[in-house]
Amino acid sequence: MDRYILVINPGSTSTKIAIYNNRKETFLINVKHDKEVLQKFDRIFDQYEYRKNMIVEILESSGFDLRRMDIIVGRGGLFKPIAGGVYRVNDAMLRDVQNPMGEHESNLGGVIAYELAKQAGSHVPAIIVDPTCVDEMEEIARISGMPELPRRSFLHALNQRAIGRKYAKELNKRYEDINVIVVHMGGGISCGAHCKGRIIDVNNGLNGDGPMSPERSGGLPVGQLVDLCFSNKYTRNEIMKKIKGNGGLYAYLGTSDAIEIEKRIEAGDKQALLVYEAMCYQVAKEIGALGTVLKGEVDGILLTGGLAYGKMIVDYITERVQHIGPVKIYPGEGEMEALALNGYLVLTDEIMVKEYI
Repeated sequence: MDRYILVINPGSTSTKIAIYNNRKETFLINVKHDKEVLQKFDRIFDQYEYRKNMIVEILESSGFDLRRMDIIVGRGGLFKPIAGGVYRVNDAMLRDVQNPMGEHESNLGGVIAYELAKQAGSHVPAIIVDPTCVDEMEEIARISGMPELPRRSFLHALNQRAIGRKYAKELNKRYEDINVIVVHMGGGISCGAHCKGRIIDVNNGLNGDGPMSPERSGGLPVGQLVDLCFSNKYTRNEIMKKIKGNGGLYAYLGTSDAIEIEKRIEAGDKQALLVYEAMCYQVAKEIGALGTVLKGEVDGILLTGGLAYGKMIVDYITERVQHIGPVKIYPGEGEMEALALNGYLVLTDEIMVKEYI
């Protein structure tokens, strides 16, 4: 029986679109967006109609009929904190995504899926899967040291969970029966402690917590940051941009491109080597901390995301953490496959769709 699944995954300057027939990918395209056009929108949410129209044009020009779809799956965004799983896109979610907990392109996934589902017909549901705001943290992990600033869970939940399940399958075990540390390394870096199917602790990879990344500062010396904020040199938005967007590798080296940085290192750039290794050092340190969260019972340390393609990065991290548990590399994101699989499991009644409240 043919079951057609449309997958929508918005990125910062592109939108990935895929169509699956059951579990087989039949169409995949990464639609690039003009940066100058995107910059005209005041908020990321305001881009949804522009992106949606481009998707419709691509599908029509490629010979696909929205009415043939059985389900539309979007990447989930920064709504209020919720448990992991599959959620139907409803009015409450659409309301919250217009006033999200943070500006992020993933906020567009649900609303685009919803609008496309309306065009496809009333028989087509729109869902999101393991959004960025998944929050399963233990209460003890929320305590920061300042009551006004509780620690929050923002992570690459979709890919982290998918990789955890993939590794468990390789062990012939259930994801719910193992403990793993999953590190997603992309423009931002999130390190999660997965304990028996729940992500019980994770750094806030969005807004300045944990290791620095290609575009984000990670955790900073708080007193010095306060001084910077009150130096009258920067606006609030400029400070936030230094934390997310122009932080990390970009701040030190003028680029967030790992390939370019590795070329500079090979050419003898000692500053590039120092900063690159510092990022890896911080990731390894975060993994060590999560090993204590799991009380040393670590079945695997899983490195994933775009940076996991880099041998220099994975070798440096592995050398420092392999005593904690076996290290396995899963380069890339696998988000499209994970979204499609959950759509398929909904259609075959193997997964229950939750209601967002």
